[in-house]
Amino acid sequence: MTIYGKIIGTGSYLPPKRLTNDDMAQMLAGLGVETSDDWIKTRSGIEARHYADDGVYSSDLGAKAAEKAIEAAGIGANDIDMIICATTTPDNFGGFPSTACVIQHKLGIKSNCAAMDVSAVCCGFLYAMSTADSFIRSGMCKRILIVGAETYSRIIDYKDRTTCVLFGDGAGAVVLAASEEPGILATVLHADGGMGDILNLPGRPNKGAIEGSPYVHMDGKAVFKQAVSWMDRVALEALEKIGMTTSEVDWLVPHQANLRIMRSSAKKLGIPDERVIVTVNEHGNTSGASIPLAIDTGIRDGRIKPGQNILMVAIGGGLTWGAVLVKI
Repeated sequence: MTIYGKIIGTGSYLPPKRLTNDDMAQMLAGLGVETSDDWIKTRSGIEARHYADDGVYSSDLGAKAAEKAIEAAGIGANDIDMIICATTTPDNFGGFPSTACVIQHKLGIKSNCAAMDVSAVCCGFLYAMSTADSFIRSGMCKRILIVGAETYSRIIDYKDRTTCVLFGDGAGAVVLAASEEPGILATVLHADGGMGDILNLPGRPNKGAIEGSPYVHMDGKAVFKQAVSWMDRVALEALEKIGMTTSEVDWLVPHQANLRIMRSSAKKLGIPDERVIVTVNEHGNTSGASIPLAIDTGIRDGRIKPGQNILMVAIGGGLTWGAVLVKI
């Protein structure tokens, strides 16, 4: 008997503070940085993003998304065997305790549940999905909570308009459960540390100080080039693993970084725009949270239906890239 990891519940959460492009332009003008709604939209497709208030952390966003996913799954919090959190913005400097452990505590889950973080930046949720699927297929776990949670508003340089207008805060979550019904059909993960310098956060802690910049650095042109080169290839690699074609994909759910990259990837795959879930316009780039946010949006608004095939694909800092093919 084949055991699959199947999504049985999804949830998402966006902090209430919403900034439109015009709001950003006005805020940045006070810092001497010139931008506009048209400049941002033309280059990224982003129209708005959400920011967490002071004192609200990635674990807070993640716990709220997790509560919705657990409720949708029809289970209790203590039915969860493991929590995996994909985040680049952990609550604590150094990342311990892990954000997953903090989420576990906030959900009131007892010590029979394991918890850990995964760091693969914008591809983090797919790395977490693949890891969770392996635990379920091995029989070690029956129900795993996977959370993508980010507070990028804390690590962007507001004097660098090439990055500060792109990112937002938010969280998404899914509950993956052992099932005899097909769920996760294929996963593919890759990395190339030799390209780590085109998208990174170069600062390092040293004796209470930070050496280097504490802000996100991105070579936009280089990242764009790699994204349009690899995202469609890794998607096809996942499909080929189980002998499927793009015509059998009901929805493409790419990492929500840039609308031009998403449309380019869809076009190369032969998937029309109307079969692509797009939330980047309202959420901005929420890194590891972007794919679960988009999936939850698509399920709750009725576009994504049971029995459909969903192809998720992402590229992130590291560089990391990957694809996960799922039957809902």
